[in-house]
Amino acid sequence: MPQVFYILFGATFTVATCLALGSLLVERLGLRLHRQEQPLFWFLAGAPCLSLLVFMLAAAGLVHKSVFLACGLAAIAAALWRLRGQAAAPCLPALPRLWRVVFGVVFALFALLYLINAMAPEASADGSAYHLGLAARYLREHGFRRLTTNMYANLSQGVEMLFLFAFAFGRHSAAALVHAAFLIALPLSMLCYGRRFGFPAAGATGALLAFASPVMGVDGTSAYIDVAVAAILFGLFYLLEIWDRERTPALLALVGLLAGFAYAAKYTAFLAVPFALGFVLWRLLRARQPLIRPLATVAACALLMMIPWMAKNALWLNNPFSPFLNRLFPNPYVHVSFEEEYVRMMQNYGELPSRWKIPYELTVRGEALCGLLGPVFLLAPLALAALRFQAGRRLLAAGALFALPYYANIGTRFLIPAVPFLALAMGLAFSAWDKLAAALVLMHALASWPACMGRYCGPWAWRLKGVPIRQALRLEPEEADLARRHSGYVLARFIEKKVPRGAKVFSFGSLPEAYTTRDILVGYQAAFNNVISDILLTPLVRESPPTQRWAFQFKAAPVEKVRVVQTARGRGLWSVSELRVSLKGIELPRSYVWRLRASPNPTDVQLAFDGSPATRWRSWQSIAPGMFLEVDLGRSETVDSVVLDCSPEQEEVRLRLEGQDRSGVWRTLAEAPHAFELPPPLGLGRMAMREVKAQGIDFLVVGDTDFGAADFRKNAALWGLKPLGQRGPATLYELEIP
Repeated sequence: MPQVFYILFGATFTVATCLALGSLLVERLGLRLHRQEQPLFWFLAGAPCLSLLVFMLAAAGLVHKSVFLACGLAAIAAALWRLRGQAAAPCLPALPRLWRVVFGVVFALFALLYLINAMAPEASADGSAYHLGLAARYLREHGFRRLTTNMYANLSQGVEMLFLFAFAFGRHSAAALVHAAFLIALPLSMLCYGRRFGFPAAGATGALLAFASPVMGVDGTSAYIDVAVAAILFGLFYLLEIWDRERTPALLALVGLLAGFAYAAKYTAFLAVPFALGFVLWRLLRARQPLIRPLATVAACALLMMIPWMAKNALWLNNPFSPFLNRLFPNPYVHVSFEEEYVRMMQNYGELPSRWKIPYELTVRGEALCGLLGPVFLLAPLALAALRFQAGRRLLAAGALFALPYYANIGTRFLIPAVPFLALAMGLAFSAWDKLAAALVLMHALASWPACMGRYCGPWAWRLKGVPIRQALRLEPEEADLARRHSGYVLARFIEKKVPRGAKVFSFGSLPEAYTTRDILVGYQAAFNNVISDILLTPLVRESPPTQRWAFQFKAAPVEKVRVVQTARGRGLWSVSELRVSLKGIELPRSYVWRLRASPNPTDVQLAFDGSPATRWRSWQSIAPGMFLEVDLGRSETVDSVVLDCSPEQEEVRLRLEGQDRSGVWRTLAEAPHAFELPPPLGLGRMAMREVKAQGIDFLVVGDTDFGAADFRKNAALWGLKPLGQRGPATLYELEIP
């Protein structure tokens, strides 16, 4: 039971600190809220305050449990002191009796279900991989450290800062419970919104439709962030509606804070900022009121939450919006080709044969798109009936806006930020038929209960599958539960046992990094990792080894620089394994005075001059005119040929050779190369391992479904690998190359 105490303490202390900071802010701003609204807005206002505080502590290297404890206790004590003797706030209008019963029963049952699942050991894919993997890392290292091999460390992590605060006391499940706090706050906020603005039944209907939605439940009880984003966005919408009625200037500071926190929580929620500014601008123009000060207040408070994350990326990664917009902000840490491929993949999940199946997958099946909203959302088009109400029009407009990022990722959970607005609009559509709406809610709740979902959704749908009381209370040991439910957990613990501290482990796929302290480099997560993956795959992919030679022959001429220019446009990548400069068949020896340049990807230019057929310089961008590889020889040299050893997978590439003499003028030496076939290099696998070892990689994880897994297993000695053992669906190897 001590573990349960720490879990509950970590989560409760984090939420209490948010409430304390939020109450101090609301009181300082002099905002008037109803009694039921106070704890909700205290929590939503305090969350960005605590998140920003943790960010500053992490930036200063002060992430320690004792520091968090002192900050939290100080905030709670200050809040209790300031709020002592405060008069009770007025109550919101009461709910109709029918809805008091329906809402009370359904909310209580699902809240209990969610809290038990959140307390169970954290086994979610992304939660155990990077949401908590990074939090655990920050706690071990007492703050931020420059990390260029994990793109997830570049994302804004506003909610993860709250996870970090809770993780320091209660570890993984405490962080999941903090996310569950947003899941509990969201429907209560929706209900209060309906009660404040005169449609309590619609508020209760929409709140329960959203709260009982299966994807909301499984996401909100994991260490994910989507439900937190939805709660922040709805809180922002709610505050704007209050401001529109009351025009209290101080409200705009909180509006800006929440808008900026939405961006700090998740990049795709950046729309909160233009939404807030646009709404305030529109309403002020309609009322012919001054614009500059209100808009400046919103913008300044939003930037307070946004700039820290932008500055961190700008300073460490040369891109304030990393891992995206890499064309606009070129850097050596994330490849443009990866960004483009990642976006394409997220726009069309591989298991989805047709986009016409999206509505069915979103609502009923839940397999191909990782989760389901519930069959009741097949009635979502009826929400258009809410257009007859002003509130309905505003809800649908906000929902449509916050659903726009869904185009970039069609997974079900990426619709979560729009669900509260859609659900409330559906509630308004049924507002004239209370009993029908109540029946609809009860049917939805029944269909969303874990025991019932298995009757209609896909067997692999992402959803809650029961009420794990024994696991939540740790009556079954956490390690045993995770070993049974999370195949990667056993591998992570095996890595912890076999890999010494300081050693680097390369893996083609994600691992639950929250359960190991070892440094894991995942193949797709950074430019450096992409290069390691490319080296390892070169011996395995028939088109990758340098089996083609492109030779430029020309009349001997003195040059100081030679440049190979790519002139075509296409979708493929340009790569060069080796570039040699020669005179009468004798290669010029490489010299320390040589200066190498490449565009794009200057960072890896040395890979085209290292003498190894296992490595290659790649453009990591679709080919375009003007790309080049250049050698500054440091002095005038007479040459008559430039030879490139390349992989044969470059049919679209067209090359021209240019030279520069002492006059500084570039001229064409050869319009096109002659192509020759080369035999595949012998011992390429061992050469690849030698290059990987030279990059600081000591261990390799190969999943059973990874490309080349059978070859690694069968020919481990030829590769220079020592198998350390298989755990779950993957094998851990040690590189034995000297």
